[in-house]
Amino acid sequence: MAGPIRFRHATDRWHLGRVRSALYNPLDGRFGADLLSPWFAPPDGHEARRLEMDNGDLALFAWVEDGSGAWWLGNTETPKTLWKTEKYSFEEAPAAVAEWGQRELLATLEVEDPWLAAYEAVSWFFLPVFLSKDGQTITRRFFEEDAAGFPDAAREAGLTFYDNLLATGLLDDYRYTMATKLGTSERFDRTRMRATMGEFNAAKLLADAGHSLAPEVELDSGHALDFRVDGHTLVEVTRPQPPGSRRAGTPAAAIRETVSGKTSNQLQAHDGATLLVDCTSFRDSEWSAVMGGQPAVGYEPTVVYRYRPDGTLSGYTCGSVPLEVGDLL
Repeated sequence: MAGPIRFRHATDRWHLGRVRSALYNPLDGRFGADLLSPWFAPPDGHEARRLEMDNGDLALFAWVEDGSGAWWLGNTETPKTLWKTEKYSFEEAPAAVAEWGQRELLATLEVEDPWLAAYEAVSWFFLPVFLSKDGQTITRRFFEEDAAGFPDAAREAGLTFYDNLLATGLLDDYRYTMATKLGTSERFDRTRMRATMGEFNAAKLLADAGHSLAPEVELDSGHALDFRVDGHTLVEVTRPQPPGSRRAGTPAAAIRETVSGKTSNQLQAHDGATLLVDCTSFRDSEWSAVMGGQPAVGYEPTVVYRYRPDGTLSGYTCGSVPLEVGDLL
């Protein structure tokens, strides 16, 4: 399965004739392609071309004629001559090359989906999947059709919520880790993508409470938990589906069923980790039932909460939670 879009670095010598024979010709024969000038000036000292395929695929290629290397960035079939090259994220590639490549991709996104490109922080952060080979269709569809996971909300409201969150730079250092979770496959899985955005909601909750965080913590147990907070507190996040989407007949039962799934694996191996239960997928009536009873969920310490697109947060805690979230709730 293809992953997020990354640069490939070729260390051999390139010139325009080789670009035509080794890159353009195979792609033209496979899909039909145009070899064009880039939309933006490449980094100093580089030549560059933009390859646009008839099926909508795109590739960018920049090289230095003195033989000091070349950079490929594409969501199409990789030509054979580049198969063994090393891959680099936007943050790992040289700054000037990365800036040029991202300008080209962001401009492409603006042409293809201007409604999405209007949200600059969302577009930039999720660019590795918005322009990936397999994930581009499903990830854009998720933001367009599902308001990024907010029920009964306009697309604009959901996008504004996450644009404001990402504009803070809170997760910039973990861009590829977090963006890739949204999806790099062709299958549209609303439940999984909502769960991914639940981790963004959790990051907002933790940061607003004054905590530092690092996501996707690999542990000696073989499990990975969602966050390490303040350097020592382990945090796992779960996002229940609303009761209408599962066998559980009540909101409280939906929460307990989801929590049970966590306690039988990750949390069982890490006694004392804090569980965050993000009920943002619940509609108003469902959430009112939860807040009215504030049921135990079968695990402590736990924070149960829900966000609305305007930033409103409500919830409650179970057990002795080692996080300063009480004032927020």
